[in-house]
Amino acid sequence: MPSILPEGDPAPADGSLPPSAAVGADGRRFGVYVHVPYCRVRCGYCDFNTYTASELGGTRRDDYAGQVQRELGFGAEVLRRAGVPDRRVSTVFFGGGTPTLLPASDLAAMLASIRDEWGLEPGAEVTTEANPDSVDAAYLATLAEAGFTRVSFGMQSAVPHVLATLDRTHTPERIPLVTRWAREAGLQVSVDLIYGTPGESLSDWERSIDAALATDPDHISAYALIVERGTKLAAQIRRGEVPEPDEDLHAEMYELADARFAAAGFSWYEISNWSRTAGTRSRHNLSYWTGEDWWAAGPGAHSHVGGVRWWNVKHPGAYAQRIEAGVSPAHARETLSGDARREERVLLETRIADGLPADVLRAEERRAIPQLIADGLIDGRAAIAAAGRTARVVPTLRGRLLADTVVHRLLG
Repeated sequence: MPSILPEGDPAPADGSLPPSAAVGADGRRFGVYVHVPYCRVRCGYCDFNTYTASELGGTRRDDYAGQVQRELGFGAEVLRRAGVPDRRVSTVFFGGGTPTLLPASDLAAMLASIRDEWGLEPGAEVTTEANPDSVDAAYLATLAEAGFTRVSFGMQSAVPHVLATLDRTHTPERIPLVTRWAREAGLQVSVDLIYGTPGESLSDWERSIDAALATDPDHISAYALIVERGTKLAAQIRRGEVPEPDEDLHAEMYELADARFAAAGFSWYEISNWSRTAGTRSRHNLSYWTGEDWWAAGPGAHSHVGGVRWWNVKHPGAYAQRIEAGVSPAHARETLSGDARREERVLLETRIADGLPADVLRAEERRAIPQLIADGLIDGRAAIAAAGRTARVVPTLRGRLLADTVVHRLLG
């Protein structure tokens, strides 16, 4: 089942935000995330807040777009009351779950509400995730006509036995079809991969890399499999039915992927993400790593505005009840202190290719930089200020593999 929501401070029924949320908002971009919590089947490794038809408890998918539209209207009013200045939306991301289990017209309607409530920046990035067997050419064309600009396909692997272990429902042969249809519709294409599945060999992983590159995508994500407590996969490992993931093999797989992606013309910009050009980076993904603002709609969705973070009730039934009652769907929230926001910035920006400005660090923290350079964990050139250039903490390949070590050394 999905993981448990964190505890926090009580969230007011009217959604009111503290005055601090508006401070500095002029200098931050604003995005919208829409969580669609439906899946045809539950993948054995997944602990996301998703539900199959038998788990919905009487709620209906047909009603979901309207519920989200009401939350978006509620959110726009909350931000206005808080004194947050009007900002057009720079990025939109529909995630899940499987957003494309809904009719394309529902996704279009929710996007239209975002446009109506806040407006979209010129050139706004609008993405949806999709399972390869949940769309066809007509569906993707409808999304493009509605204003979507990107689609991120959950490819995960090109090897049948790996897909079977992950409980994925598509076949490898589906990937070239859907990526071609997306490009024909005028959409940018991203493919998501997972490495380190129990039973997956290095040659299996290489086969998946080759298959992903053969689709000529604009963007690739590659995530190490994490065995989450309470999942089917965790139970299988506990019973000895499948082997535990091998951390050393994970590192080999990451190094292989980075080398192969680089040879194909891709550059990393966040530890698990590579793009063909700077213009095909996922700007929505980067907004999470750089502390921008976003409203997140849907069950279990997590929002952030100006250091205030809140999360919605988990179950679609509880979410629907709150929306129908006209009250905030938030379960709880937290307001980060200045020190907590700074430490979180260190944690996040040391994972991206643009790096962390060294002047964010305190004097005693900057003393760790020479040893990090000597240990090959951060880029020595980037860490030294030069004419017209700010010193930055940028991880090397080794530093990406040991990202937690870099943060621990800096923050002590």
